[in-house]
Amino acid sequence: MSGLVEEKVQAFAEALLPSLGLELVEVQFRLEGHGWVLRLFIDGKEGITVDHCSQVSREVGDFLDVEDLIGPAYHLEVSSPGLERPLRSMKDFQAYLGRKAKVKLREDVEGQRVLIGNISEAEGETVELVLEDGSKCQVAFEQIRKARLSL
Repeated sequence: MSGLVEEKVQAFAEALLPSLGLELVEVQFRLEGHGWVLRLFIDGKEGITVDHCSQVSREVGDFLDVEDLIGPAYHLEVSSPGLERPLRSMKDFQAYLGRKAKVKLREDVEGQRVLIGNISEAEGETVELVLEDGSKCQVAFEQIRKARLSL
């Protein structure tokens, strides 16, 4: 059930958000200690305000009421991805050139599975990081399991 809900909400949000000057970062629908939670993380060039979150929450809530996708009670949360936002595409890596990132790999590269460094390049299908020791490491995007900005 959660996969279908995430897909439908993602499709709706990706159609809605550009008209508001916003972008969808992530959709999560999961069972937590207090029940089901549907979370949308949104971002914008000028950042996110409470008004943005409120407006998106109303629009998504109306969509869900009409579509009747979710049977059990749930909580809807809309927020910014925060300072340590996930990096999910080459476009994300390109947008955050020069920023520090933590990258988890599918397989070891140079004896490491977790890399921390500044994003120095994101071209084609390759990401280059300048690691904390000053060395450079190039990684194929397909080898990245998970990545996020780091403080």
